Amino acid sequence: MRFRYKKTFPTAMTLKHLLPAALCCLLVAMPLPAVEKRPNFLFILVDDQAPFDLKVYDPKSPLDTPNLDRLAAQGVVFDGAYQMGSFSGAVCMPSRHMIMSGRTVWHLPPAPWGAKTCPPNLEQNSIPAVFNRAGYATMRTCKTGNSYEAANKLFTVRHDASKRGGDDETGSTWHGDRVMDYLRDRESAKDDKPFFIFYGFSHPHDTRDGRPELLAKYGAVNHTDEAAPPSSHSLQPGLPPNYLPGHPFDMTHADVRDEVAVSGVWKRRDEASIRNEIGRQYACSENIDIQIGRVLKRLEETGELDNTFIIYTADHGMSIGRHGLMGKQNLYQHTWRVPFIVKGPGIPAGRRVEGNIYLLDILATFCDLAGIPAPETNEGLSFKPVLLGEKPVMRDVLYGAYSGGSKPGIRAVRKGDWKLVRYEAPDRSVNETQLFNLAENPDELLPQHHDPKVAALTGNMPKPEQTNLASDAAHASKLAEMQALLLAEMRRLNDPWRFSDQPDDNLPAPPAPQPRGKGKGKAGK
Repeated sequence: MRFRYKKTFPTAMTLKHLLPAALCCLLVAMPLPAVEKRPNFLFILVDDQAPFDLKVYDPKSPLDTPNLDRLAAQGVVFDGAYQMGSFSGAVCMPSRHMIMSGRTVWHLPPAPWGAKTCPPNLEQNSIPAVFNRAGYATMRTCKTGNSYEAANKLFTVRHDASKRGGDDETGSTWHGDRVMDYLRDRESAKDDKPFFIFYGFSHPHDTRDGRPELLAKYGAVNHTDEAAPPSSHSLQPGLPPNYLPGHPFDMTHADVRDEVAVSGVWKRRDEASIRNEIGRQYACSENIDIQIGRVLKRLEETGELDNTFIIYTADHGMSIGRHGLMGKQNLYQHTWRVPFIVKGPGIPAGRRVEGNIYLLDILATFCDLAGIPAPETNEGLSFKPVLLGEKPVMRDVLYGAYSGGSKPGIRAVRKGDWKLVRYEAPDRSVNETQLFNLAENPDELLPQHHDPKVAALTGNMPKPEQTNLASDAAHASKLAEMQALLLAEMRRLNDPWRFSDQPDDNLPAPPAPQPRGKGKGKAGK
């Protein structure tokens, strides 16, 4: 029997029924695209470190940090990363609030008039809260005190303790062990959530009791005799180029703990004391680098490293002899600036950028990199465009404040190569102005640095133009321009104080002064 068929074409009704089945067959046959894995974050925060301690910022530095050097070579180094300022002698406290919340310095809960300038329950929009809600596993280890406790306690896993000793249990190794334990436990539990690890250290903040073998490497000892300087040693680091045997004037808080009571230095600014203390700082910093290396190696072994954004920074810079100061209660570049290195997926390697970022930009940037909306309370800017090479800087003007002692205290503003710093403390008879061209004078050298005795100690003889230019008539118009710019920034950021020659803007009466942290108080810890 011959079968005949009638040639037909599918009708619209036939297609309506056939297409879904055909598409299903096609989808079954095709391999599904892999779901993109969300990135991890390893945020490394050290306590008290000037950028110029590191070879990345000063190739002459004898400090060995091979793991940070490798991070820098594989990622992006920021030459313009800043800590906006402080209303407290404990500069780390507002700094860490800004990091966690993305808020500007006068808009923090503990700031003067903070109740008016800060939304309630801000901790619910801090880093751990935001990443917890986004489904991240969050872990933290860091120092205790002078931080943002309401936010810190929101990390799912938390191991905080102040560890400034010279062995594995009392020093930075302890923090490293906590992260290593966390990664091991995570692997054992087969936890595949993306992670956010806050990897904080208690060093190189004083007391800088380093591991014995590292102290020996830098010719340093844990000096305990307040009546006499330590012995000199050929292995001790040299003095910084902007070293002074004393600051030329009261910087509005000269009796803060950091300037009078740091164990090993106290009020001394002689060469032996400063070189020994820098050696102690280097010993602590190298140990931090060792602990970072342990964690990076473990992430590589577990296959997580390539999908992890790694950010290294400090809560603020540090003096240790620079400009005759010891602490962080000033706005020189060694203290206002912070080291800042970023490596991660999609970030071009081996780049240096100016950036002009604040630490308070971190929250917005983390959210941007993770694909998470930044909270409405955030005031920072995502610097992802700088990381990707799309922009050179995030802002043209930078503002800095220090009001931890007498008021108004210290203010700074920078635009391009020019930087203005003002000091005023009527109760201490302080009224000083500094104007620097940082292209010509990157170390902010003062007339006192031109003293042949100082130059003989540092090996650095300044050029005539490397000085404070505020009283130079040739720069009067630049001085006026920078003063106007400073006032504009103070107004924009709701600075609660004014200098005596500025309009008072009908500001309300200043709030009660913050504790000034004299002697052995807590202000610098």
